[in-house]
Amino acid sequence: MLPGVLPAELRDELIALRRDLHRHPELGNQEFRTTAAIKARLEQAGLAPRVLDTGTGLLCDIGMPEGGGGASRPMLALRADIDALPIPDTKIGCAYRSTVPDMAHACGHDVHTVAVLGAGLVLAELHRAGQLPFPVRLIFQPAEEVLPGGALDAIESGALDGVGQIIAVHCDPKVDAGRIGLRTGPITSACDRVEITLDGPGGHTARPHLTTDLVTAVAKVAVDVPALLARRVDARSGLVVTWGRIDSGHACNVIPQHAELSGTVRCLDLDAWRAAPDLVHAAIDEVAEIQRAKTVINYVRGVPPVVNDGAVAELLRDAMAARRGLHAIEDTAQSLGGEDFSWYLERVPGAMVRLGVRTPGDGVGGDLHRGDFDADESAIEVAVELFTAAALLAGHRL
Repeated sequence: MLPGVLPAELRDELIALRRDLHRHPELGNQEFRTTAAIKARLEQAGLAPRVLDTGTGLLCDIGMPEGGGGASRPMLALRADIDALPIPDTKIGCAYRSTVPDMAHACGHDVHTVAVLGAGLVLAELHRAGQLPFPVRLIFQPAEEVLPGGALDAIESGALDGVGQIIAVHCDPKVDAGRIGLRTGPITSACDRVEITLDGPGGHTARPHLTTDLVTAVAKVAVDVPALLARRVDARSGLVVTWGRIDSGHACNVIPQHAELSGTVRCLDLDAWRAAPDLVHAAIDEVAEIQRAKTVINYVRGVPPVVNDGAVAELLRDAMAARRGLHAIEDTAQSLGGEDFSWYLERVPGAMVRLGVRTPGDGVGGDLHRGDFDADESAIEVAVELFTAAALLAGHRL
């Protein structure tokens, strides 16, 4: 049996910390309290975390040679994201419900955070006992929810220096606690943001033929642009434009002079993602020109797909099998969600697994990015032991 099982006392501490973070969520690049709490616990364990150059998030190496000479072999990195979402916590009767208005850990980043922290504390003990085969880096990354993602800032701060492989988990409320979802190849999709303004002279609704009917124009863009793109891109690429906001006008008998429309562009493969900005620009301009609306398009590059490396995915499969057995692993499909973990994988091989957080017997479960999201906290122990097993097994492979 592999060492590195989570002690009961530490498990309870991690659950308590997760609840504390859940009560005090912080948005991207504002995670000062969260960063301080992680730093204090790592320092208590005799480790030397370093806060990222951006002021939130941190790195911590475990098992580095004495004298700071650096690792002789590439390290395995464990990554957690630490930010929350700008939505209200709508859970009822929950003792650890968010105390911050319009902010909530509705994506499970608090679970990710304590899982990597717990794994680091266990691995530090193994290192002291001479059982850690090679160094491991903990990455606590800010601003995952802020495009193009805080991963780029973490990389700029040296997160991948000396790293050979990187792994992560992401909460999945469609998978039972005690299990993981695993996939080789793309597991998430690319995600960009598009913001459009349309302008015209405005006028009276009695005479739309004498002006630009901006309400009709923005409605046409909303409906026709996705339809055009569906015929200009290979359907297998999964390129989808979905609008989240439309705003125009104030009075029922006035044609407005200004309209706004914003949404996301998602696609399943890298080639489609690289072509998406030009394709989306052309489709918007084409539809708006017919309506005689002037447009300004702000296309914000987001993240490429997370593409799991085959060897690292196999490492995670073996790690989970060693802890829970092969029956605790299920295949998972590629989602249209975006994740800035992809930026790390543009530079080093790695993989992300879906961590089951649905209480067994709860049926279909809920979804992420909802105010009532919660996680079965037994998943924390699963994630810690997955990470520690992967670190021990990777020592014989890197």
